[in-house]
Amino acid sequence: MRAASCAGKAADMVNHVLVVCVGNICRSPMAEALLRRELPDDIRVESAGLGALVGHPASEYALELMSEMGEDISAHRACQIHPDMVAAADLVLVMESGHKRAIDDADPTVRGKVHRLGEWQDRDIADPYRQSRAAYEEALRHIQEGVASWVDRIRA
Repeated sequence: MRAASCAGKAADMVNHVLVVCVGNICRSPMAEALLRRELPDDIRVESAGLGALVGHPASEYALELMSEMGEDISAHRACQIHPDMVAAADLVLVMESGHKRAIDDADPTVRGKVHRLGEWQDRDIADPYRQSRAAYEEALRHIQEGVASWVDRIRA
């Protein structure tokens, strides 16, 4: 995906979105569920972690908050990111600038399709892992804002 396409004409180009955080138990499962809910069914959405807690379910607060929004992520199990996953995705949405750098550095050919979920708000989304429910609530608010802005661009 060309960087310029993110500004508006991405709909016919994005068929597969990969959402990435660190452990794949807090931020990316929440973002994955919200993107799935908002995007057409023919767009594949998955998530992975740069240092995934492989096989672990979503964290308790992530499960709780998503359940309160009517989203059941109880079947989620953390998955480690793999170069093939990045290559297969049309758009890779990360939580922090450091995640973007790590993916871009691992494979320079993917530059241009890796962006922060909070790109349009000019923000990284802080990791709430092992923090209070309030930290998860704040992360979820930022995730919701990021999802809304990306959905508008993907659908445009």
